Amino acid sequence: MLGLNGTPFQPATLQLTGIPGIQTGLTLIALVFCILYMFSMVGNLGILILVFWEPALHQPMYYFLSMLALNDLGVSLSTLPTVISTFCFNYNHVGFNACLVQMFFIHTFSFTESGILLAMSLDRFVAICDPLRYATVLTHNRILAVGLGILTRSFSTLFPFPFLVKRLPFCKGNVLHHSYCLHPDLMKVACGDIHVNNIYGLFAVIFTYGVDSAFILLSYVLILRAVLAVISREQRLKALNTCMSHICAVLVFYVPIIAVSTIHRFWKSAPPVVHVTMSNVYLFVPPMLNPIIYSVKTKAIRRGILKFFHKPQA
Repeated sequence: MLGLNGTPFQPATLQLTGIPGIQTGLTLIALVFCILYMFSMVGNLGILILVFWEPALHQPMYYFLSMLALNDLGVSLSTLPTVISTFCFNYNHVGFNACLVQMFFIHTFSFTESGILLAMSLDRFVAICDPLRYATVLTHNRILAVGLGILTRSFSTLFPFPFLVKRLPFCKGNVLHHSYCLHPDLMKVACGDIHVNNIYGLFAVIFTYGVDSAFILLSYVLILRAVLAVISREQRLKALNTCMSHICAVLVFYVPIIAVSTIHRFWKSAPPVVHVTMSNVYLFVPPMLNPIIYSVKTKAIRRGILKFFHKPQA
């Protein structure tokens, strides 16, 4: 569809949708989202402050944890404006260009989280399989380089997306199926040839989630082989226990992604509320759970929290 000046038609605003089929209880849903945001913000800010404040946590493992917490804050902040306006203020419109910016940041932070989880698995691999060289391999400069490399990969991979979307005409309406902007959602209302978008989107997913998950799995195969070579059962359990927090974080991140992909490909007739709920789980649950997982499963974090709140006697 072409506009009056012969250029592809793009709506000035896009209409966001809360949860399809649910017309009542919106106040309760808004409260749930506010609680999720509160836990995410407080938890991840707490992790950042704790790692910065506690000298005992100035180690590679906790530097990567800080990256994860900072990225989770980015995920929450990128969705917050439209989610809050949709559920709390009943304002469900977003400018077209603003929607593209939000789409870019949501996907960028998601891809970055995958890269950070891979870096954390490599950290565990070095710590368990080559502990004597742990401090010399994971120096501050290398950790910084890894973090910048992950961010650069995500940014450069996602950079073409807004331009690929902006070139398309939108003739199937302007109603999206979420309370935030996602690339697959925009493709449902776009016209014209979207093959380039779909092919590049598939490439981006394989290049990030596919590669990262494969290397994470490989690192744990090597870790398990090294652990099984240890004679002492106590040492085996101790080594595996240092990985439990990361394993939980990986499952919390990748299980919803796999579920969303499976439903999208093999259960296309699923009610819209199922797709929206799984997408919400994928975006909102990991940033909330990661600080809880590491606070519960990591002794050094628990000690740091107790020390932070402990008031010495005068």
